[in-house]
Amino acid sequence: MTEKDLKGPASYFPSIERKYGRPVGEWQELIRSSPLTRHMELVAWLKSEHGLGHGHANALVAATLAGDE
Repeated sequence: MTEKDLKGPASYFPSIERKYGRPVGEWQELIRSSPLTRHMELVAWLKSEHGLGHGHANALVAATLAGDE
């Protein structure tokens, strides 16, 4: 699968890994280990504590929470 084939939140993953230097799996583990549970709380936390942009934080949270359902 190429970057062009990715859809939805996963389409952000290659640029997240390039920009922030961490694999998506690490970000997802951070999200899962956070005491926060609400989508926008997690987005705000990633932005304030880890310096992610809104779109990247939102994509990571959306994909992680959807995968955990």
